[in-house]
Amino acid sequence: MPPAVTPVPAPDRDGARGGPRPTRNPLLLAPAGAGLLTAAVFVLATALARSHPLGPYTRNVVDLGQQYLPYHAYWRAFLLGDTHGDAFLNWNSGFGANFLGDIGTYLSSPFSLLVVLFPADRPELALYVITVLKIAAAGAAMAALLIRLRPAGRPGPWPLAALLGAAYALSGWTFNHGASVPMWLDGLIAFPLLCLVAEWARTGRRPVLGPLVVAVAWTANFYTAYMATLGAALFLAVRLLTADPEGTTRRWPAVLLRAAWTVGVGVGLAAPLVLVVFRGTKYADPTPETVFAPASWGELLGRFLPATANVDTPALFIGTPALLLALTLPFNRAVAPRVRLCWSALIVLVTLSLQWGPTHLLWHAGASPNGNPYRQTFVLCGLLLVAAWLSAVPGPPRPAALLGAAALVGAFALAARGSSDIDAWTYPATGAAVLLALAAALLALRAARPVAGHAPVGNAPADGEPADSARAGSAPAARPPAARPPASRALPVAAAVLLLAAQAGETAVSGMRVERQQRADVAWAPRIGPWQRAVAAEVARADAWPAYRTDPGPLPGGNEPLLLGGEGADAYSSLTTENTSRTLDSLGFGHYAKGRHPETLDNPVTDAIFSIGTRIRSEATGPVRQDAAPDGTATATTTPVPPLVTVRPAGDARVDPEESAFRNQELLLGSSVYTLPAVDRAGSTLTARCPAGAELWFWAPEFKGTAALAGAAPADFDGRPPAVRAAMRALGTVPPGGDIRVDLAADGEITLPRQPVGCLDRARLAAAVTRLTAGGATRVTTTGHSLTAEVPPGSTGVAVVAVPRATGWRCAAGDAEPVSARSHRGLLAVPLDGRATRVSCSFRPPGVRLGAAVGATALLALLATALLARRRARRAEDGSHEGRQEFTGRPREARSSGQDADYAARRTGA
Repeated sequence: MPPAVTPVPAPDRDGARGGPRPTRNPLLLAPAGAGLLTAAVFVLATALARSHPLGPYTRNVVDLGQQYLPYHAYWRAFLLGDTHGDAFLNWNSGFGANFLGDIGTYLSSPFSLLVVLFPADRPELALYVITVLKIAAAGAAMAALLIRLRPAGRPGPWPLAALLGAAYALSGWTFNHGASVPMWLDGLIAFPLLCLVAEWARTGRRPVLGPLVVAVAWTANFYTAYMATLGAALFLAVRLLTADPEGTTRRWPAVLLRAAWTVGVGVGLAAPLVLVVFRGTKYADPTPETVFAPASWGELLGRFLPATANVDTPALFIGTPALLLALTLPFNRAVAPRVRLCWSALIVLVTLSLQWGPTHLLWHAGASPNGNPYRQTFVLCGLLLVAAWLSAVPGPPRPAALLGAAALVGAFALAARGSSDIDAWTYPATGAAVLLALAAALLALRAARPVAGHAPVGNAPADGEPADSARAGSAPAARPPAARPPASRALPVAAAVLLLAAQAGETAVSGMRVERQQRADVAWAPRIGPWQRAVAAEVARADAWPAYRTDPGPLPGGNEPLLLGGEGADAYSSLTTENTSRTLDSLGFGHYAKGRHPETLDNPVTDAIFSIGTRIRSEATGPVRQDAAPDGTATATTTPVPPLVTVRPAGDARVDPEESAFRNQELLLGSSVYTLPAVDRAGSTLTARCPAGAELWFWAPEFKGTAALAGAAPADFDGRPPAVRAAMRALGTVPPGGDIRVDLAADGEITLPRQPVGCLDRARLAAAVTRLTAGGATRVTTTGHSLTAEVPPGSTGVAVVAVPRATGWRCAAGDAEPVSARSHRGLLAVPLDGRATRVSCSFRPPGVRLGAAVGATALLALLATALLARRRARRAEDGSHEGRQEFTGRPREARSSGQDADYAARRTGA
């Protein structure tokens, strides 16, 4: 007779052997609990801060109001087919901008698609819900990772995984950075998912799903996905050192090769967007070089504490209870020494890497960022939560470990006592959380003690020790459990309640304080209300694109053409091209963000140059406050302007950025329309002579203060180089006699250009407009990313398109082959020889062809990987059938398919 075979229980989803799957699946409960808890605490923090939509105060701080809100509003219109442009080109911003690059930078997250579910006039609500869902997803992803890290070969307590997952998602980095820069939240989600991908590479599983996860992460936001990928590589290195049995280092090259292949294929799949963004940054307006200045160690340690906020120091708060658990790891003797040593060393080294220049550059892809120099700290927060999990899974840490952790927290608080980041709520919240967390730990320790009638189960093997190696083939005799006393059963519940109260309560308070500090300390924009809706209504009524442009005018915030419609100069993007910024600067436009945010200019000459036929002028009818949506009025003014395409004589096509903005306007217009007088300066007073009745314009891009024509109201200027450049402004009408006096009230030193004053003659401007219109295009049509114009027969010289020239534009005259567009003083230009009557231009984002080729190659590699994995699975299944027939003595046909599948699964670990 064949030997008796003891049935082997089927492996669970992750290969751990055990009995029947429990009704409550911790692999599902942990992420679900983490997501719900994360969302609840974040919403509670919003309500405590009285921020919109749960309070009256605006959330539109810094880039949230200036970039992400307008981009999501435009994204909704784009997805519903209500925009002039397509995925390649945005006609609304910057007189025509690369939209595919902006999609890859701001909008490529799958969560951004949810904006179509909200009304057009509620983009703030849509963005808030998307933010909450992203943060909740990050918590769920971290919990899904933790519950699969099985030191004892079985899942740990899922409520703890849910709590620590929420702690990761609600870290100080999230409140201080991620919540106001929603695109970075995709990196917060990516880090635990990429760590799961690293686990699959280590165990040789999920060869197809792994690259897909990498591709989604890098597509959603490649910048923070890069940081998350570095963090996952460190995670994999420590897992190889701690989770594999000793003597298996020979597997490491194969594991590393699988991991590299997974990342390479995944990044390749994301290349159609990633390479477009990468090439876009090559042509973007360069920001001044930044030298990294590390924070002091006192400031760094203080950021582990609650209610601290500062964009120049690393946001490391994860909740004091979670921090206590993480800091018990070095002292927790229930954890294998190798695990304690490797994970503790990793966290120390990553913390040090935040402060060292070369590793700072490595974390930030070789370029020190302008502002927020610690953007990678969410990775360290995640590693701390992994350490907390590994320390807590074997059981509640012993008193000695808890005392060691509490001492470290006390040392952090003591070192940070002089930091300016410390808030009035910091130390009280820390103290309360420590007391509640220690009380919860003591209750959990008491609940873990054996009670009468209960035999101890024994210590589970720690992470790094194989769970089945010493016990294979043997099983302890089961003993019916004795009933625990009611008081004993209540202890774990009380411990869990205290721990939840400490972690969630402290986090909610910390989030509330960070939001309030941001409103007080950084730039903000008001909530969307009647003022913005009035402007949007006027734009919709007056828009006549492509006959001419309609500029919505300036409002608090920025990116008005994206938010309200129309076609203007205002555009705030990381990919604003250098040529666009320099061309507009040379014409007297202002800018923010060191050149990457050109602002609109209400000037009749530039309106003629860029074919702005309708301009919306609006104003608030009351004070603009943080706690109310502003009321306002808007009026549309339409004036004759040349078409988008005009014909100019061939000749010098350059613009001198250092030359007078008035002269550069005349060169691009092709007519002299200003009187440029000699200016005398005596202290803070300027005097000159101009024709009576002319419009007086003042241009001083580096001037901060007010300028006033004698007898007229002062005009504000906000020049703060290099970040902010002031736009030229009209000061009034030249009085009879022609003598003008301009009084300056400066906030600091007065810096003026060589020609700060120009006097505009409206009659000469009208004549220039008539001439350009008569010789310009008779018909202009546009599609998503192309423009076609019909020009008068016999036109010679150069056709000038009122769009800034950028790499990717290709133009042609008549039936000629399109070639790379030429430039006429910064705008698109097409040479004319007198025979062509049609001019056409189209835009293709740089990098799109290469990205498509790389993506197609990666897709083929993924398909090959899938076919190879399927072939290996079939071979393993065939081998398992043969082996099982040998053991059972029965032919393959006599066994059920279910038995075959069960045996194959045990043989392959599928």
